Amino acid sequence: MPNLLHRPFGSHGKVHEITPASAGWRYVGFSLYLLRAGETAAEVTGDREVILVMVEGKANVEGAGQDWGVFGERMSVFEKSPPHCLYLPNDSAWKAVAETDCVIAVCTASGKGGHKARRIGPDGITLTQRGEGTNTRYINNIAMENEDYCDSLLVTEVFTPAGHWSSYPSHRHDEDDFPRITYLEETYYHRINPADGFGIQRVYTDDLQLNETVAVHDGDVVCVPRGHHPCGAPHGFEMYYLNVMAGPLRKWRFVAAPPVEHLMR
Repeated sequence: MPNLLHRPFGSHGKVHEITPASAGWRYVGFSLYLLRAGETAAEVTGDREVILVMVEGKANVEGAGQDWGVFGERMSVFEKSPPHCLYLPNDSAWKAVAETDCVIAVCTASGKGGHKARRIGPDGITLTQRGEGTNTRYINNIAMENEDYCDSLLVTEVFTPAGHWSSYPSHRHDEDDFPRITYLEETYYHRINPADGFGIQRVYTDDLQLNETVAVHDGDVVCVPRGHHPCGAPHGFEMYYLNVMAGPLRKWRFVAAPPVEHLMR
């Protein structure tokens, strides 16, 4: 099995590039650019649809034959303000020119030509609490099931306070049996505040044939091919992650791990 944990392979330019082939799966792709002011990133989408997420900083973005202007507002993702994003269909192209130092996530999945290019956020994205107690976390839904913006992609941001758990109670979405459960591959792009801290993520199946626990550091990506995938933020360090999911059906249905099923609400 390919490695689940991916460290950035550089500190400038493109620092992550996860493809279906490199991940050993079929649907989700994820790349990340760290640009300095004045630098450019550009790609063609091919047979993939794309959501560009301005994680931090500002950039002028062109895509699908339009100049969309300057995207971005927050200089730190931990400001927790709504992100500026752009959806691009397959068979298009995009270019971003950094106005400040910036972080741009490129979320991809199979495109079917069913949706037009459009802005997503910051309008219409509201930070929402989920869970209770030390399972409380905060969500910026970018393009989940209720937002009919994409053919395949499901994308969201999650902020987990220090000392809390997230993607918990443990759940899985690794079978194509809608409406009981859907098959969705998933990536987690992690950020930690302060940046010299760490978090924990476990990826495991009920039979423990897959059972890996990794320490995630600022800028790491974790691939979840199947199984449950909870995260923990130690006392003193808050956690952010950007989730990208996709599969044969753009529906998010999951099944809880039996030991924690009673905690689901």
